[in-house]
Amino acid sequence: MSNRLSRRELLRNSALAGVGLWLSGGRAGAKGESPNEKLNLAIVGAGGRGAENLRALPPTENVVALCDVDWRLAVPTYHRPLAGTTFQKYPDVKKFRDYRKMLDEMDRRIDAVVVSAPNHIHAPASVMAMRMGKHVYCEKPLSHSVVEARVAVQVAAEKKLATQMGTQIHATPNFRRIVELVQSGAIGPVRSCHLWLRGGGCAGDRPKETPPVPEGLDWNLFVGPAPYRPYHPCYVPHDWHYWWDFGGGAYGNMGCHYVDLAFWALKLRHPTTIEAEGSPVHPDSTPCNLHARYEFPARGDMPPVTFTWNHGKDNPPAIFTEHELPSWAWGVFVGDEGMLLASYSKRMLWPESKFADFQAPEPTIPDSVGHHQEWIQACKTGSPTSCNFDYSGAVTETVLLGNLAYRVGKKLEWDPANMKFPNCPEAEALLKREYREGWTL
Repeated sequence: MSNRLSRRELLRNSALAGVGLWLSGGRAGAKGESPNEKLNLAIVGAGGRGAENLRALPPTENVVALCDVDWRLAVPTYHRPLAGTTFQKYPDVKKFRDYRKMLDEMDRRIDAVVVSAPNHIHAPASVMAMRMGKHVYCEKPLSHSVVEARVAVQVAAEKKLATQMGTQIHATPNFRRIVELVQSGAIGPVRSCHLWLRGGGCAGDRPKETPPVPEGLDWNLFVGPAPYRPYHPCYVPHDWHYWWDFGGGAYGNMGCHYVDLAFWALKLRHPTTIEAEGSPVHPDSTPCNLHARYEFPARGDMPPVTFTWNHGKDNPPAIFTEHELPSWAWGVFVGDEGMLLASYSKRMLWPESKFADFQAPEPTIPDSVGHHQEWIQACKTGSPTSCNFDYSGAVTETVLLGNLAYRVGKKLEWDPANMKFPNCPEAEALLKREYREGWTL
C-alpha cells in the first residue's frame, strides 16, 4: 500500500499550493479540494449507533463502503436497527464484515471513516484508518484502554487529520451556555463538580451455555482483539457494554457525554488522584453501581477541583439529597457563590431565590454547525473540531481511569506524563491489554 497513490493523495498533491497548516491538530483540506467536493466515507459499524450516525451525516457526502460483523435485520429484544436494515438502504454500496479488509481493499477510494463499532474496536479501527491517512469520527469512548487512547491521540497529531469523538451533545446551545456561566464566574470559583447517571445496567456471571452462533453474525470478528469467549446472546447486540472484554459498563457507555461538560467548563485535562467503589468487583462484568472521585490540580486562575461520578439507582451524590435538587439535573457545579445545575437540555442557578435577578452574560461561544458537520467541514477545509482526539482522548482517559481504580480498589496517584501510578505500580497492567493473535493497534 505504501507504494500506491490514493485518490485522496492525488487530489491533495494537485492542490498543495493552496494548503496551509491546520491550526488545531488536523490538516487544511487533506484532499486539497474545495469545500463543495464530496467526501468518500467508509462506515465501521453500520447497525445500532452506526445507523444513527449515518442518518446524522450530511447527505451531501458519498458512502462508499459499509462494514459490520452482524448482518441480521433485527433482534426482537433490541430497539435499534441492525446492519442488515442499513444495508438495504444502500444496495449499491460495497459491504464488508472485516474493517481491516475494507480499509485495505478500498484504500484508494476512502477519504474518511466513521467508527461506530463496540468499544473494544474503536481504537484499533480508528488507528488503522488514521495510519492510512483517513480522517476519523469515532463514537465514545475513544478507546477501550488508556494506552489505546494515547496512541489514537498521537497518531491523529502525527498525521494532522480531522478527528471528532461522538459526544454530539457538545454541539448543543445548552452546553455552551453552561460553559459560559461557569467560566464567567456566575457562581464564583468552582471547587467541586458532581455527575450522576440514574440507573445504567449491568450483567453478572459469565454464562455457561454455548448456543449456536446466529446466521448472519460473524462471532470471531465481533470478538476481534479481545480474549476469545464462546458466543452467547448476553453479549450482542447491546449488552457487550457490561462485560470488561468489550465495554466499560454504564460509565464507559455514558460517561463521556457527562464528563465532556465538566472538562469543557472547568478546563480539565488530567487528574492527580482517582478512587472508586461500588458493587462488589467482578472479574468479568461491570458494576451496577459505581462512585468515582477525582482530584484535579489548579488550571490558570481556576482552583483545584474535586470531581465525582455516580451511577446506579441507589447511590446519588450526597449533594443531591442534602440540597433536594430537582430530579431532572444530572450535573452540579459547586462554586463559592452558589451552584449551577445541568442536564442535556436544562440549566439552573441554585438556590433560585439568590439568583432571581441574575442577568446571564452575552453568549461568547458561537453556535455549532452540527457535531457531524463540524467534522465534515474539518475534513475538507482544515477548520477545527470541538471534540478532536486531543481533547476527547483526555475525556476518555478520565472515564477509563475511574473504572480502573474501581477494579484495583485503591486510591491511585496518577502521573499522566509517564503513565504511571507511583503508589500502585501493579495497577499499570490495566492501562492496556494484549491483543488476540491477528489483531494490532
